[in-house]
Amino acid sequence: MHHHKFARVALALAMIATPIAAAQDAPRRMTSDQAQAQMMAQLGIQAMIPGPSGDENAPNHANYDEALANPFPTLPDPLTTNAGRKVTTADQWWKLRRPEIVEGFEREVYGRVPATAPRIRWTVTATDRERIGFTPVIARRVIGHADNAAAPGITVDIRMVVVTPANAKGPVPLLILFGRDDFPAPSQPTRTEFERIDAAIKKALVAQDPGLAAIFAAHPAYPLAQEPPFRFPERDARGDLPRTDQLIAAGWGYALLDPGTIQPDSGEGLTEGVIGLSTRGQPRKPDDWGVLRAWGWGASRALDYLATDPTIDAARIGVEGVSRYGKAALVAAAFDERFAVVLVGSSGKGGATLLRRNFGEAVASLTGGEHYWMAGNFLKYGAAKADTLRNAGDLPVDSHELIALVAPRAVFLSYGIPEQGDARWLDQRGSFMAAMAAGPVFELLGVKDLGVGYDYRAAVLPPVNSGLLDGRLAWRQHDGGHTDQPNMRYFIPWADRQLGR
Repeated sequence: MHHHKFARVALALAMIATPIAAAQDAPRRMTSDQAQAQMMAQLGIQAMIPGPSGDENAPNHANYDEALANPFPTLPDPLTTNAGRKVTTADQWWKLRRPEIVEGFEREVYGRVPATAPRIRWTVTATDRERIGFTPVIARRVIGHADNAAAPGITVDIRMVVVTPANAKGPVPLLILFGRDDFPAPSQPTRTEFERIDAAIKKALVAQDPGLAAIFAAHPAYPLAQEPPFRFPERDARGDLPRTDQLIAAGWGYALLDPGTIQPDSGEGLTEGVIGLSTRGQPRKPDDWGVLRAWGWGASRALDYLATDPTIDAARIGVEGVSRYGKAALVAAAFDERFAVVLVGSSGKGGATLLRRNFGEAVASLTGGEHYWMAGNFLKYGAAKADTLRNAGDLPVDSHELIALVAPRAVFLSYGIPEQGDARWLDQRGSFMAAMAAGPVFELLGVKDLGVGYDYRAAVLPPVNSGLLDGRLAWRQHDGGHTDQPNMRYFIPWADRQLGR
């Protein structure tokens, strides 16, 4: 679908021939393909490389031959400045090198957060006293309303549920998880209250249909509303409780942050959400933020709110995600130094896996179908026909440096195994190579890395279920699928150690 874009590019050129419309203009609705074509026109790209297929039997299947997996085997050195100067002190890292890496990611990969990004006002809309297992908790629904005075046609209300132990002795650490903002166990009416509700429902139904009175009289014990039975927490095949239950049992809180309410996960959604608000509903510029950066920014806005809560330890707030949300969690922690810890689950390209690797998911996958995840400028690295041709080897940065941006804070990289559904597409070895290559930065900043050396080209994956959990940078590949649930029982005690609990 990404082969023949000449007509679309011509159309897009006409679309951008006029200046960006005034703020009061209605959002410019575009399909994902039109948004991509419009960005291609801005960048002088005539055609894109089609991304490989995830189907290993398709003729254009992704490469899984390790002999062909490293076309650009030399990674940018995180400890050499753009001018070629070696970085040998922490001070040089913070003042010289780290800002260069941030600039490279902002300009070419994830995009910049514009000055027009909206202010978020958080409001608690419901507070419920619940139980998770046998632990009493306080659960709050919190809505983050984005100031949309500049674009009243675009409404953004970020949804989050915050759950903390009710009887904690002091402020608790908290993990933000990307996911649906569901209450864990909504409190139920009492048995007497259910009986009142049942009687009221039956009365209303009889008023509507008097013939129902005889049916209810014939079945006097049948309730339309009744107290649900007590359920013990469900464990998985390993005997593990859900991740949220494990966090609460360990004395943590958690927040479920719904990424789709920050920014839709689609190309046609670029004129909606916080990106659409920031551009007033008009097309992006090449270095404007993509969806991954927007999700990460949303996590930072959630942290703004959580840090004001006296029951939460603002210095011990982390962020977690799996798959595309694993990418976003790593982006959030890389750009916001307030996150104390990040759990990156099965993230693949655009997350913790090297972009220079040709294995499974490719740069062309991100510049094609998921182009909206990235800055417009990233399209340059997947172009088949352009004014200037570039490829992954021309990127100024790579994912080992994204991991390094979190240093000396705590990073836990989690994967499952392909046999259980954590597909080879994710390139687990490419992530391990990136973690090894990030190690020198952790060491320079005085904390322990993976502890397996820095020769990433000779990387050998540790055995499954045998984690490297002694340092501030941790790795564990569990024997489950596309989830980080089997690693939660290892993550929590590791994070407690790293956070000095």
